[in-house]
Amino acid sequence: MAKGPEKNTKNKALHTKLLNRKKAKLQAEKKESALRLKALVTKMNEQKKNNDSVV
Repeated sequence: MAKGPEKNTKNKALHTKLLNRKKAKLQAEKKESALRLKALVTKMNEQKKNNDSVV
């Protein structure tokens, strides 16, 4: 029996590695954005609280 063409596992592995890197980057950006938003919300709440107590 004749063997079929060899599988291109090298490119497949590189592609998977690249996609995993992309996913990790997007996840990190999303997490960073959420933290920034959370900090902004707490800052605005504190300002609002201070303005209410002054008036």
